[in-house]
Amino acid sequence: MITRRTFLKYTAGTALTWYAFNKFGVLKTLAQIPGGTLDPNLVPKFQTPMLVPPVMPRAGKLVQRGGKNVDYYEISMKQLRQQILPAGLPPTTVWGYGAIASESNRGLLLHNAPSLTIEAKWSTPVRVKWINDLKDTNGDFLPHLLPVDPTLHWANPSGGAMHRDMRPDFTGKTYVPLDSFTDPNTQYTRYTGPVPIVTHVHGAVGVGDESDGYTEAWYLPDATNIPAGFAHEGTWYDFFKGKAAEKFGITWGPGFATFQYPNLNRASTIWYHDHALGMTRLNVYTGPAGFYIIRGGPAGDDAVLDSRSDTPANLPGPAPKENDKFPSNKTYYEIPIAIQDRSFNIDGSLFYPDSRAFFDGFGQPFIPETEVSPIWNPEFFGNMIMVNGNTWPHLNVEQRRYRFRFLNGCQSRFLILDFSSIPGVEAWQIGNDGGFLAAPVNITADHGNRLLIALAERADLIVDFTHVPQGNFVLGNVGPDEPFGGGIPNVDFDPADPNSTGQVLEFRVGPALGVDVTTPPQFLTLPPITPLPNETSIRALALLEKGEVIPELEFDGPTEALLGNIDENGNAVHKKWADDVTENPELGATEVWEFFNLTADAHPMHIHEVAFEVVNRERLMLDDESEEPLQPVQLTGDVRPAESWETGFKDTVVAYPGEVTRIRGKFETPGQFVWHCHILEHEDNEMMRPYRIGPIQPGEPE
Repeated sequence: MITRRTFLKYTAGTALTWYAFNKFGVLKTLAQIPGGTLDPNLVPKFQTPMLVPPVMPRAGKLVQRGGKNVDYYEISMKQLRQQILPAGLPPTTVWGYGAIASESNRGLLLHNAPSLTIEAKWSTPVRVKWINDLKDTNGDFLPHLLPVDPTLHWANPSGGAMHRDMRPDFTGKTYVPLDSFTDPNTQYTRYTGPVPIVTHVHGAVGVGDESDGYTEAWYLPDATNIPAGFAHEGTWYDFFKGKAAEKFGITWGPGFATFQYPNLNRASTIWYHDHALGMTRLNVYTGPAGFYIIRGGPAGDDAVLDSRSDTPANLPGPAPKENDKFPSNKTYYEIPIAIQDRSFNIDGSLFYPDSRAFFDGFGQPFIPETEVSPIWNPEFFGNMIMVNGNTWPHLNVEQRRYRFRFLNGCQSRFLILDFSSIPGVEAWQIGNDGGFLAAPVNITADHGNRLLIALAERADLIVDFTHVPQGNFVLGNVGPDEPFGGGIPNVDFDPADPNSTGQVLEFRVGPALGVDVTTPPQFLTLPPITPLPNETSIRALALLEKGEVIPELEFDGPTEALLGNIDENGNAVHKKWADDVTENPELGATEVWEFFNLTADAHPMHIHEVAFEVVNRERLMLDDESEEPLQPVQLTGDVRPAESWETGFKDTVVAYPGEVTRIRGKFETPGQFVWHCHILEHEDNEMMRPYRIGPIQPGEPE
């Protein structure tokens, strides 16, 4: 039978080929996959200088009610052509955020993918007018660049006010893969209408729900040709619009929403991206994402000490600053680095699967005859690595220390960054999602020069090239080209293709241009971490997968990824996005959430609004034959603490298969938020749930 693992073996070439073992154990070719016509082995590597993302210019400064200063931005999402592949290959049409106004005449009004970095100050609010400008020069909406699956629970503007934010009912209809709507009584087809967006700042702490980018608070562009009967906004848009007006005196309007972020996090690397219901995987793949760095405060850079003198340490810098020239005339020693995987066609266009067949060869019948969606793929792994918006770039570095803020911005791919091919290098991790760690972690000496970064996680590293010989060296990736379940490369799984996705970027090491006065990382004393209070309650949550077996079609595959609860008897109860809220912490409560992973893969779990502590992990009892967790679930007592790089606070945690992962969070901001897996394909098909802090709000949507 074709199973969820059959898509995992790829060949190089103009198309992808995958294999399965038949019942006799013989390897057989399943299909030649169309699309992705640009062979990654034909794309020159390390030809393009790595972009150092500039800083987003502010539109101005405001004074809010009560007299507090606010940094104000006006940022739109546009469609643009960008040279992602090396020069000589065609440019790529993408979407990107960019400022449309600047208080300085030196402000950089540039749309790019990834987008410019928002530099924020601890405890100084940032207000952003987020504008959906996915329109052409005539003011008409631009359709999606990628295939939208209309059978998911998604934003669904074409459903109108009554049926938006719903999974459509296709009973009695047949899937016909057309690009335009025909007879609604007999067919359903792909969505080619205006694109909904809503921006989420991933990792923002203390943000009100009206500004969190709630997935049902999307909005369309203010286009001239939106068809009659379409919903222009999501179910929660109007409620949050009123709340924003009451809280901040701000106005929302057609094609935009204005959010405010209090920046109460410890100094940290967070990021922003789209979060529209059932379309996040598609919208993010087209490019709109960027760094958001919070600086200062009691846990900022100035609080880091040099243990040799107990005086302030010197961290590598400078980083890009607002209104720097572009291209810059400065040398940066602190650099944000976003790693993403993508595939392309020979015309330069982005390739993303337009059918379920890409995953496992299944080509009908789809919903409603089966539970299989026609376009959604359970996971997607691009066959090229893109860093800060270019495939396989290079970065000139000196023989000195650098600070790199890494982000895994891939779709489904866990990264294991491998520094081992860089002789003499030393890599130290000093921070993660929630800011500085309890103490520096020596990645080189203690972790084999390898660093695991799950989807949406960040890692703040000091990389020391002082003793690296001059020359060109490649940062590798030994994470798998398939779903990750933990373990060791070459033991538990095959590492990424060494000729393509196993390479990230090239460092070109040259002599130091001056004396490096930064503090060696082993002498850094990082700011103290105040632990959260003891929990008042524990929630047992389930990570699940739903599949369908169709013997006559030799099909056994996943149809949804799911979340749920573990009931009082220890059994998993699945929930869907549309089900009532079941996670409802009291305002101010500290809770432990237990993620019981009953699937075969690791899931990066993200909780909006809070920064949490990783408590521990414990193995579950497995069935001797299936090696799947028993139900009712049973604990083994095999408990291990959080990893050294998980100390302090995080907003995303790896929940490994066959284990329960425990986190502790304090829920201090009332409102409606979400928690979900950050494998984007999972998030878009039911592996996301709403949760509420405190009581139901008067007037909120039902």
